[in-house]
Amino acid sequence: MLRKFFLVTMVILFVSYSKAQTDTTKTAATAPAATPAPAPAPTSPAPTITGSVDAYYRFNFNDPKPGGTLNNYTSFTNSHNSFELGMASVRADHTFGKASATIDLGFGRRAEEFAYANPDHPTLFAVKQAFFSYAISDKFKLTMGKWATHIGYEVPDAYSNRNYSMDYMFSYGPFSHTGLRADIVLGKKSGLMFGIANVTDNVTTMSAAKYLIAQYSTGSANDKVKFYLNYQGSYNSRFSVTQFDAVLTATVTDKFSVGYNGTFQTMKPEGLSSGTWWGSAVYLNLDPSTKFGITLRGEYFDNKDSVVGAGTPLSGANVFDLTLSPNFRIGNLTIIPELRLDAGNADIFQKSDGITGIKSTVTGLLAATYHF
Repeated sequence: MLRKFFLVTMVILFVSYSKAQTDTTKTAATAPAATPAPAPAPTSPAPTITGSVDAYYRFNFNDPKPGGTLNNYTSFTNSHNSFELGMASVRADHTFGKASATIDLGFGRRAEEFAYANPDHPTLFAVKQAFFSYAISDKFKLTMGKWATHIGYEVPDAYSNRNYSMDYMFSYGPFSHTGLRADIVLGKKSGLMFGIANVTDNVTTMSAAKYLIAQYSTGSANDKVKFYLNYQGSYNSRFSVTQFDAVLTATVTDKFSVGYNGTFQTMKPEGLSSGTWWGSAVYLNLDPSTKFGITLRGEYFDNKDSVVGAGTPLSGANVFDLTLSPNFRIGNLTIIPELRLDAGNADIFQKSDGITGIKSTVTGLLAATYHF
C-alpha cells in the first residue's frame, strides 16, 4: 500500500514538474521582446556669455558751467570735467535646435539713455535687448522681442564703435525696436528683413500706432564691400514718420577701410506741414597694426526744419562735426583719446559764462572700453 502511494506521488510530482517545464518554455518562447529604453534627450548646450564695460572723461574747452548745455547735443557723453561710467553689459546667447534666445542687460547712464522711452517702467532700463528666434528653415527665421535698431552705422555698445562719442544721426534716429520680424536669406551675400514694431524705442505702449521696419543687405563675393538699405515708417498714427537710411562699408586694403552713412527722416504731425532732418557721415579707418588704429569721422547734420532738438539751440540749426579717435588696443582693452570739433551755422554753443553764444566748440575726451 505504501509502495503504491509512493509510486502515485512520484507520478504526480513528475507530471507536475513536466507541465511546469512546458509552461515555462512556452512562456519564454511566446513572451514579447523587452521594450528598448528610450534614447536620452539631447543635452542643451551652455549659453555663450559675453560682456563689456566702458568709462570716460570729457572736457569741453569752452568750460561750460553746470546746468547749461555742456556744449553737447549727442547721446551718452552729456557731461563736463567729470569721470563717468558709461555702461556695464552682460549678454547671454543660447541656441538649441532651431530655437535661440538672447538676453542683453546694461547698467549705467548709457543704458538709461538708450531705454529713455519708458520712464514709468524703470526696470526696463536694464533690458537693452531680449528676444527669441525660431528658424523655420535655413533661409527663413522669425524673431520676437526687443533688439537694437538696424538703422545707422554706429551702435549702442561702446566697444563696437571706433569713435567713443556718438554722431548726430545716431542720437536722433531710432535706438531700438520691440516687435516681430522675419529674416530671409536671398542668396550667398544678400538678405531681406521686414517686420512690425511698437512706436520707435518703446518697449511697452498703449498706442495703436505701429512701425513697419525693413532692411535689404548685400555684399561683394569677398565681403570687402557691404551695403545696407534700411527703412522705418509709421502707420495708424496721428503723425507720420518715414526714414530711409543707407550704410556702405569698404575694405580698401588690409590696413585701410571706409564707412559711409546717409539718412533722412520726415515727420508730419496731423494737420501740420511736414519737416525733415538729414545727415551724412564718412568714416576713414587706418590700422597700421593690430595694436593701434585711428578713425576720422566727418558728419554733416541738417535740422533746419526744427524736426528734432525741440527746446534746445539745435532746433533749426545745421551742424558739422569732425572727430579724431586713436584706438590703442591692449588685448580686449581699447583706450581712446579723442578730439572733436562741432561747428554750427548759428550760435548754438556757449562760452564759459553760460550766456554768450558761439558757433563752434572743441572737446577732448579720454575713454576706455573692455569686452569679453
